[in-house]
Amino acid sequence: LAVLGGFTCQDDPGLPAGTRSLLLLGPAEPGFWAHVTAQPEWGAPDPIDRWSRRVIGGMACDLGAKAIFPFGGPPYHPFYQWALRTGRVWDSPVRLLVQPEQGLMVSSRGALALKQVVEVPTAVRPCETCAQPCLSACPVGALGAQGYDVPACHAFLDQPAGADCMNSGCTVRRACPLSLAY
Repeated sequence: LAVLGGFTCQDDPGLPAGTRSLLLLGPAEPGFWAHVTAQPEWGAPDPIDRWSRRVIGGMACDLGAKAIFPFGGPPYHPFYQWALRTGRVWDSPVRLLVQPEQGLMVSSRGALALKQVVEVPTAVRPCETCAQPCLSACPVGALGAQGYDVPACHAFLDQPAGADCMNSGCTVRRACPLSLAY
């Protein structure tokens, strides 16, 4: 796992009492998929969520923190808004989150609510100097500046023409220069 970003806070009503910092955690590649598919949770229902609970929950216990997850609701925790608060994750031109190391491949597996202050450096939003190939990469226009048309995307994935996206990953995510480097 990698620390995707974090922020300091105090008396935030959406966080456990006493939280002074929140750190967002996500997959660290290369190696995440090879590791997680070799774990005991693999092959059972919801293996990545179960793995995340075990690993991030264990980290929280070791650190005297509280583990928080983007799954298991409703209600759901506002991970998208938390990511934006970090100064290391932003909304991209296609409204997916983008992060300086992971590009559009960024995803959160959980967060640690810590009782101590942990400063996490901010970064420069990468999309400002990018040619933004993500805006025109979707073969059916389901993902662009207007956001994500989930039904159109799923309908495309169900057709033979959608095999590239289904087998190799979303073309929009793959079009991001940071995603390519990651």
